[in-house]
Amino acid sequence: MSKINPVRPIRKLPSQRGNSFRLNIFQKVLLTLALLIAVVTTLPVMVVLLIGLLPTFTIMITDKNNTNKLIIVGCFNLAGVFIYLFHVISNFTIRDAFFIFSDIFNLIIMLGSAGLGLIVYLEVPNLFIYIYKIMAQKRLKTIDEQLNKLAEDWGEGIKGNGATPTV
Repeated sequence: MSKINPVRPIRKLPSQRGNSFRLNIFQKVLLTLALLIAVVTTLPVMVVLLIGLLPTFTIMITDKNNTNKLIIVGCFNLAGVFIYLFHVISNFTIRDAFFIFSDIFNLIIMLGSAGLGLIVYLEVPNLFIYIYKIMAQKRLKTIDEQLNKLAEDWGEGIKGNGATPTV
C-alpha cells in the first residue's frame, strides 16, 4: 500500500490575497505608541486638526466605500483648516489653538470648506451632463439643418418620412 501525501494548498502571494490589510499585535501597539507620542508632542496642532477635520472624519466613518467623496471633501476641508494650522504652528500653545475656535468665523471657514467640497462632489457631474445635453441638442440641430438642405436638393424622400422618391 502506498501512502498518498495530502496536497497542501500553495500559499498565495501578497498580490493574490486581496485588498485586506491586517496588522499584527506588535504593529498595532507600535502604531498606537507612535500616535500617542505625536499627539502629546504636537497637541495644539492635533486639536486644530481634530476639530477642523470633523466633516472628513465623519465621511471616513459613515461612507467607507466612497473614496472619491472622501478625497474631494477631505481636500477642501484640509484647505480650510490649513490657514489656521499655520497660525497654531507659529504660536505653539494650546491656548492659541482653542482661541481659533472661539471665533465662529474661523469655524465657518473650516467646516464650510468641507461643505463646498461636498457641493462640488454632488454638482459637477450634473454640470457636465447639462453641458453634454446642450452639445447634443446643438449637434442634432446641425444635422437637421443639413438634412433639410439635402431634402431641398434631392427631394423630400431623402428624409425617410415614408414618401418614395420618384425616378
